[in-house]
Amino acid sequence: MEHLINIMKPEDWEQVRSIYLEGIITGNSTFEADALDWDKWNCAHLREHRLVVRYGDSVIAWAALSPVSTRCIYSGVAELSIYVAAKHRGKGIGSTLLKAIISSTEEAGLWTLQGGIFPENTQSLSLLKKHGFKEVGRRERIGKTTYGDFAGNWRDVILVERRSAVAGIE
Repeated sequence: MEHLINIMKPEDWEQVRSIYLEGIITGNSTFEADALDWDKWNCAHLREHRLVVRYGDSVIAWAALSPVSTRCIYSGVAELSIYVAAKHRGKGIGSTLLKAIISSTEEAGLWTLQGGIFPENTQSLSLLKKHGFKEVGRRERIGKTTYGDFAGNWRDVILVERRSAVAGIE
């Protein structure tokens, strides 16, 4: 059976949330201590840029964008979140999903995707670099994580961005 990429639906939330919680528990994916409920998550993410990877009836990965600002000058800039279920990592799913979200954003005219990654999350940094993201900075000791091996420790965040070669170039 092949996997399919399509738009995230509200009924996907429990599976999406489960994958997100896997990331939270590692202590190496986010500063968040828990996943938001659907209503709060839904309000915080751009509706037109939410994708899931399905394998049969299961959601095995997801990507979504958050606005970086309400100011119109930043309307083409969004923050990327991408998560792959633990048992499906290392199989090219993240790469396929990242290509799809990049395509959807460029078709919609978004010119910059950005993100913040813990330096220890080398797998995510490598994936993003492979798809044109560049390191643009480092926020040192910006916050403390609450889970995993780094719980209670101050953490750095690597700032990455990808500038489109087709959107926002005129």
